[in-house]
Amino acid sequence: MKRENFTIGGEVIKPGEQKRLQLQMPPLYTDTSMGIPVFVQHGKRPGPTLFVSAAIHGDELNGIEIVSRLIKTRAIQSIRGTLIAIPMVNVYGVLNQSRYLPDRRDLNRCFPGSKKGSLAGRIARLFLDEIVSKCDYGIDLHTGAIHRSNLPQIRANLDDQATREMAEAFGVPVLLNADIRDGSLRQAAADEGAKVLLYEAGQALRYDEFSISVGVKGIIKVMRHVGMLNRTKVEGHRIKPFVARQSGWVRANESGFVMHKAQLGDHVVKGDVLAVISNPFGELLGTIDSPSTGVVIGKQNIPLAQEGEAIYHIAYFTKPDEVAEHVEMLQDNLIVVD
Repeated sequence: MKRENFTIGGEVIKPGEQKRLQLQMPPLYTDTSMGIPVFVQHGKRPGPTLFVSAAIHGDELNGIEIVSRLIKTRAIQSIRGTLIAIPMVNVYGVLNQSRYLPDRRDLNRCFPGSKKGSLAGRIARLFLDEIVSKCDYGIDLHTGAIHRSNLPQIRANLDDQATREMAEAFGVPVLLNADIRDGSLRQAAADEGAKVLLYEAGQALRYDEFSISVGVKGIIKVMRHVGMLNRTKVEGHRIKPFVARQSGWVRANESGFVMHKAQLGDHVVKGDVLAVISNPFGELLGTIDSPSTGVVIGKQNIPLAQEGEAIYHIAYFTKPDEVAEHVEMLQDNLIVVD
């Protein structure tokens, strides 16, 4: 059966064609034109359509490099179906090195949006209509907030079997069964019938090579899983991910200077000292202790804390001691994707 042309933003992409285009957004005050950059690889053979989106929060930059490397791989030139890769959704935020849009709204809380709504609402609607509504699957790339790092992890609706299988195929040690937040891209995509993974790794305003490499390799694995690329023999040791049904932040009980003891990927048990807090004279004020057994999947990097501030993010498992081992295995198994 002959494949049909694919259309985004009025641009027509023929089967077997690769195209870069811009989805036009409201201009800057200076009348400078603004657009969301979009890469499309429309395969000659039929198959599913997948979007990969980055920088929906403008200070989360790892995903930009992940998309850049993904679209340069030779593998995607022979895909079945269609890949839509968006290196920057929130272009305004990237320009300002800010999580938010110029109207101070979080774009990932403004879906499905409205053509006549706020700036954030209009961009959300544009992205939903031109990208998400055309896709069967999606992978949304994120990092931790500023001064906070995340262990590579997938967040998704793991109660949906197809989504869970995609998450397992991605190949990270930790899967977090995450509720869908109102107004998020993931919720809007689910409402459109797409299966979506959220990849979290690294920190805002920084490139992290480990997080980037894991992200590129994970996307390729998912593309193989859904039939867009040929499956290959698994290289190295396959990582069996652990599923966390809940997680929580551990907060500082004193204000002061933090000396971290626990790091990302560490297995901790109830009562373990995660960090110590001292005053400017080096006198001990208190400790931050683990409230339960689990694995550190997020942590604050700056060595300053106000009382009540979130310092460690811990996911809770039945066998967390093996997760740290799997993080090391993931590092060993990383290869360059061509």
